[in-house]
Amino acid sequence: MKVLEFLEFFIDDILWTWILIGLLIGLGLWFTISTGFVQFRYFGEMFKVVFEKSTISSKGKQGVSSFQAFCISTASRVGTGNLAGVALAVSLGGPGAVFWMWLIALLGAATAFIESTLAQVYKVKDGENFRGGPAYYMEKALKARWLGVSFAILITLAFGFIFNMVQANTISGAFENAYDINPLWTGIVLALLAGLVFFGGVQRVAKVTQIIVPVMAVIYLVFALGISIVNITELPAVISLILANAFGLEEVVGGGMGAALMQGIRRGLFSNEAGMGSVPNAAATANVKHPAKQGLVQSLGVFVDTLIICTATAFVILLTDVYTGGAEEGIAITQMALSEHIGDWAISFLALAILLFAFSSIVGNYYYGETNMEFVRKNRLMINFYRVAVMAMVLIGATAELSTVWMMADLFMGLMAVMNLLVIAILGKLAVAVLRDYGKQRKARKEPVFYADQIEGLTGTECWEREERKEKAN
Repeated sequence: MKVLEFLEFFIDDILWTWILIGLLIGLGLWFTISTGFVQFRYFGEMFKVVFEKSTISSKGKQGVSSFQAFCISTASRVGTGNLAGVALAVSLGGPGAVFWMWLIALLGAATAFIESTLAQVYKVKDGENFRGGPAYYMEKALKARWLGVSFAILITLAFGFIFNMVQANTISGAFENAYDINPLWTGIVLALLAGLVFFGGVQRVAKVTQIIVPVMAVIYLVFALGISIVNITELPAVISLILANAFGLEEVVGGGMGAALMQGIRRGLFSNEAGMGSVPNAAATANVKHPAKQGLVQSLGVFVDTLIICTATAFVILLTDVYTGGAEEGIAITQMALSEHIGDWAISFLALAILLFAFSSIVGNYYYGETNMEFVRKNRLMINFYRVAVMAMVLIGATAELSTVWMMADLFMGLMAVMNLLVIAILGKLAVAVLRDYGKQRKARKEPVFYADQIEGLTGTECWEREERKEKAN
């Protein structure tokens, strides 16, 4: 018990109070200014880039498309954080937590651009595919393999094990609430389904998420936005409540400004992952002609996740008083709120929706772990062991206590974010230079194409050398 109490103290009073809030907001502001407000200035460009086809080389198609990489990262973003995470933020931090989720998304979109662009710059070839992420730019840009290995181990534990426990826990909770199904049986089925995808490789991961993510997002949004439209006359009051509680002007359930800020930023980061160092692993898999393109794609992912899906969920909840009762927690709050709007059948609908949302997150989370394990050491036996271990953690997570699972998620999420944020604070100027190169070519009405020698002092890249230099090197 004392260990859990110490962890709770460290997470709440140190990691998330004195360290992460300052880093996330401070660096978010810095990256926004240094990139010339990239998340707003290039907003229209993001939609153009996300649907571009992947490059076709003389050897055939390499890597995955921008859209597929976007779906892999969105698969991890869009899930428990959008449904259960928002409910937890509101129940523990009050309606004002939603405002701080919005703020961290607006600033985090610039952070997401920086880390994903760096991942593209320092990605490496892996057969016909690409791999990359924080571990790779820590090794290649900072010349610190030990740091990259440390991060790779941390993200493997966080996403492969801890975060997948959260996803499984949310699914089992939703099905227990809807159908009174024993969480153990839910966990067994989830573990077996996950195994079928895990042993198919990254291409199958891309194909599965490319189908599931748009479908699950559209179906859920139709209901959530529909509810907001039907109750549009009440939305001004809801928004007013959010703003008043965000700054402590109105004390409601969940606490005042401090609780709202902490819960909003914490759950916002869990949902959109901007700065955590996870999304760059998916961004690096894309085959694009310029690194900035995938940075823009991942910025768009932050907007889609938080400003659209999380906001829709928040409105569904705040248009009821379910979150004030204290009897429900996590996904059950969202289920009960949705049922008040469209009937009891919504409990079953949301159980199926969270199955799609969270299962796609399990798939995306698994990939983050696999790519980082290969960074540490390429060993097929170790990868297969990891796959089985993840399946086991899915089973354990489905039967674990909700509070314990989320506490462990907060710990690992915080440690990852601190390490990655400090690194991209050092390397951010390189991503800014890449953006300037992209903008310069766009201004000249050219299709942006990138080579490493276009940025003075850029070294350590593997995939951005000119063909003639590659031929001489060989």
